[in-house]
Amino acid sequence: MEELLEWMEYIEDVRQTSKVRHKLKDILVIVLFATLANADDWIEMQMFALAYEDYLKQYIELKNGVPSYDTISRVMGMLSPEVLQQLYNKWQELLNRKEGEKLKKIICIDGKTMRSNGNKNQKANHIVSAWSKEDGFCLGQKAVEEKSNEITAIPKLLEQINIKGHVVTIDAMGTQTAIAEVIRKKRAEYVLAVKKNQGILHEEISLYFDEEEKKEIKERGNYKKTVEKAHGQIEIREYYQTETIRFLTKKKEWKGLKSIGMEEKTIKNETGEKKEYRYYISSLKEDIELFSRAVRGHWSVESMHWHLDVTFKEDGNATLEKQAAMNQNIIRKWCLSILKMMDLYRKKLSMKKKRFLIGLKPMQYLEEVLKN
Repeated sequence: MEELLEWMEYIEDVRQTSKVRHKLKDILVIVLFATLANADDWIEMQMFALAYEDYLKQYIELKNGVPSYDTISRVMGMLSPEVLQQLYNKWQELLNRKEGEKLKKIICIDGKTMRSNGNKNQKANHIVSAWSKEDGFCLGQKAVEEKSNEITAIPKLLEQINIKGHVVTIDAMGTQTAIAEVIRKKRAEYVLAVKKNQGILHEEISLYFDEEEKKEIKERGNYKKTVEKAHGQIEIREYYQTETIRFLTKKKEWKGLKSIGMEEKTIKNETGEKKEYRYYISSLKEDIELFSRAVRGHWSVESMHWHLDVTFKEDGNATLEKQAAMNQNIIRKWCLSILKMMDLYRKKLSMKKKRFLIGLKPMQYLEEVLKN
């Protein structure tokens, strides 16, 4: 934490020096600590700082006392999201600097709309995020004003982050030849979902995985099966992968395409049984363990979006200023990453309950979180 606070001192403050009463570092620490301690809006953040002013002074100066919620909101609206993301990245680097050989990571790309950020005068921010499943960490994000703009936002996001040597997963909207090309140029692999919006590509792959082909793939060992019990039902997932792609009409359009795959999901419950099929194109050679980990791992970014709404009440936050809302989104992801670290010693608590617990005794539990 001391190193992170020191690094904060070097963040450029765009405000007029003569009018600054509260240091940028002070405001950032208030927002981060208060968000961890169950504060959801600017007023609650000010109230947190007023209640724990003496405690906060262990980390920040607060020379002119606690800033008002208007000041906190205004400053967060002026701060560049790119700079805040760099600070978040720095925190992750400090955590990872003693790691040895790194695992090939699954980097999941997906978008989420900040619903309360819109009104009759403006469209809500739609934020496309790159989430590292293994780290529980957001590598970066891009804000757009419509879900359809994900197609143009994803390449820009990929250009900004380090994906070399890892596997990028994207849902069907991002399954575009230009996006596959960006991923390969950055020396990463991809597993891209294929749905009916891909027309003939979806038709060719879905027809290929008939019972005879599935049997042959099993015999070659490019098959994996998992069984899970959840929510009163049994979920069976069967993964198939093959490098037999010569039959694909447009295979040459996809940079680095080496294999196709399928996930067959069987759901059994008291009402009966149903099957779901999902299809993929990939730059991976036949490696059923890595392919299945990538397909199953994509849920982690969806889980992150769920936490933004349920744990941090993002869809109920009425911050309309675009840049301030974007910065709040980054802070929430940062706090989620920190809360996940608490699993080491409180495995049974949900993220929401951990946040509630910190809010009850901030001085005790913030210290516990920040020093681990």
